[in-house]
This record gives sequence, C-alpha cells and structure tokens, in this order.
Amino acid sequence: MPVPAADTSPTATVLDLIAGDMVEVDRVIALRLNTGVPLVSQVSQYIISAGGKRLRPALLLLMAGALGYTGEQRFNLAAVVEFIHTATLLHDDVVDESTLRRGRATANESFGNPASVLVGDFLYSRAFQMMLDANNMRIMQILAEATNVIAEGEVLQLMNMHDASLDEAAYLRVIRSKTAKLFEASTRLAAVLAGTTPEVEEACATYGQALGTAFQVIDDVLDYAGDAQETGKNVGDDLREGKTTLPLIFAMQRGTPEQSALVRAAIEAGDTTQLGKIVEIVRETGALEASRAAAAAEAERAIHALRDLPSNLHASGLLQLAAQLLERRA
Repeated sequence: MPVPAADTSPTATVLDLIAGDMVEVDRVIALRLNTGVPLVSQVSQYIISAGGKRLRPALLLLMAGALGYTGEQRFNLAAVVEFIHTATLLHDDVVDESTLRRGRATANESFGNPASVLVGDFLYSRAFQMMLDANNMRIMQILAEATNVIAEGEVLQLMNMHDASLDEAAYLRVIRSKTAKLFEASTRLAAVLAGTTPEVEEACATYGQALGTAFQVIDDVLDYAGDAQETGKNVGDDLREGKTTLPLIFAMQRGTPEQSALVRAAIEAGDTTQLGKIVEIVRETGALEASRAAAAAEAERAIHALRDLPSNLHASGLLQLAAQLLERRA
C-alpha cells in the first residue's frame, strides 16, 4: 500500500467511516455505566461526555474494518479500551493536580480526589468484567498486560518528575508505556478478533504503538506551541508538574549554557514564573521542530506497518490518521 501524502482534512472525515459503529459503542458504554451508585454514574458520565475523538476505540473499530471483522465483540472491546483510558485520565488528573481538561474543569476539580480515584477503580473493574464476554484468553492476556504496563508507566513518570537529566530514550520509555500501550492494545485486539496470522497481529500492534507515540509527542509539543483555547488545557502544565518532555530535552541539548540552566532549574522546581522565557527558549532552539520531526518519524513507522494490509476504505482511514496526526492542534 503506497504511503499517502499528508492529508490535512479534518480527522472527523476518517471517523465518519465508523460513525455507525461508534453509536453502538456508546450504547454499550451507557449500558455498562448503569449502576445503583449515583456518584459512579455522575463522575463517569462527566468525563466520558467531555468530548475528544475517542481515538482508542476508533482505532480498534477502524482496524477491525480494515481486516474484515464485523462481529459484535468489536463494540464491547472498544468500550473496554475507552473505560480503561477514562480510568487512567481520572487517576492522572489526581496525581498531576490538573484543573483543566478538554476546556473544562477536571473531574477531581469538580467532584474531589476521592471520588475521582474510586470511580477510576470502578471503571477498571468494569472493564475487566466486560473482557470476559469475549471468552478469549488471548484478549484477556493483551488487556491484562496493557493495564499493567500503563500502571508501570505512571509510576515511572512519577519517579522521573523534576528530573532534568532525563534523556530521549527514558522519555520514550515512559510514553510508550503510559500512552502508546493502549493504542497498541486497541489495534492488536482487532487483529485477534479477526483471527489474523501472528505476523499481521504484530504489524497492527506496531501501527498502534507508533501512532500512540507520535500522538503523545505532539501532545507535549502543544504544551509549548498550543493555545489553551484550542488544546483545552493550561499551557505550561507539564512544566508546573515537573515533567521533562521532549521539547524541553531538545531545548536543553540545543540551548546555550544559560538557556539550558534556566530550563533545568524550572523543571527541578516545577517553576512556571519564567514560563514566557522557557517557551521562547523552546522555540528559539528549534526544539519544537525537532520534536515534530520525532513525531513524524513515528507516524512514518505507523504507515509502514500497514503496507501488507488489504486495500480498503478502513485501511486508508488508518493511513490518513497517521498523516493527519502531524497537523494536530488540540
């Protein structure tokens, strides 16, 4: 399958391919959120209805379509990955003390930390209940490993907070665990449902991991290049939390000794009082361009992984997603 030129049309165009499937996924989500504990439903609905493209379940559905799988389990497992993702968001925002996500108050800001943590636990446990519906040990293995790796990534990131000596390899290890793993699991699950060969399963998983890595790199770029109105989060949040992301790593590598020292001190202290200067350094040193180049390399890796897939609309949609990711602004 040829590598397409970058397509800057809205991602929504690709997601139109699975709009009908997403209606079914929403039905499963609503059904499984039905509980006799009102606060559980309230907090869950608050964060699930907060917007976003539901990219992880969308990837599962697109990959299933590309591989010709049309069984009902795709809806159930798409809801499972969305529940796992939502649980990680609830826990993340508590750990990071975040106040804004997708342009509105986080759940912990609205309902408090205890409710956010406990509802996140509920969503994890509900997801594991739903996994059993597939009656497939391989699916259980994939999701059990994914949730474990994600948790390891969270702890690794916590350990790396305020560590300005973090290098690119250590940064990639965190985001491939914390973010890309669920992308990888989503695309791998579609391959398992479709009953593909191990080689095709690995190619699908590689696509998901590469796309998820590129997605997170661009997310970290937007913390210094984005606009809060567009990104739905506060510019400089990563710095305030002491996260050494790729733009800061490149800025310290490429800047003058004085510039590097300023960035290092800000990371170690979680100090945003010099945010304007930090943003200026990140932009002046070419750190944003270097980070975008790293994301582009991952997007190319994702596209390359799909070279042997059948040629159909869903496969083309997956290729477009990888190309469009580099144009992401929110």
